[in-house]
Amino acid sequence: MVRKIIKDTFILMKKSEKAGKGDIRIARDLLDTLNANKEICVGLAANMIGENKNIIAVQMGIIPVVMINPVIVSHSAGSYETEEGCLSLEGVRKTRRWNEIEVEYDDMMMKKHKNLYKGLVSQIIQHEIDHCNGIII
Repeated sequence: MVRKIIKDTFILMKKSEKAGKGDIRIARDLLDTLNANKEICVGLAANMIGENKNIIAVQMGIIPVVMINPVIVSHSAGSYETEEGCLSLEGVRKTRRWNEIEVEYDDMMMKKHKNLYKGLVSQIIQHEIDHCNGIII
C-alpha cells in the first residue's frame, strides 16, 4: 500500500526500533511507496511513512531492495562532502558520506546479508540509515 510521506521532524528524529518478521507489511508498504515516488525518490526509511522500525528501501539501478535492520559494519577511511535532498524535507543540505560502506542486514525473508557498497548506492544507504537513527541532514 502506498503511504503518505511524513514531514514532521519530531517523528523523523526518533531512533527506530528493531524490526522483525511481523514487520514485513511495513517493508512491502515501503517498497510500494518508493515505487510510487520513483521519479523523485531513490530511497526511503520506515519512519518516513510513519513507522518507527529499522527498515529501509533503496533503489539499486532498476531493482529496489529492502534492508531490514541494516547496520554499517565498516567503512572506508575516505569521505566526501555532498548535497542531498529528502522527500521529507524542503531543499537540499550539505553532508559528509563515506566512499564505501559494508552493510549487514536481513532481507524480506529474514535471511542475513553482508555486502559492500560504493558510489550513489552507498550514499543512499547512508542517508536512509541516518533516518533510522533519527539523524536528519
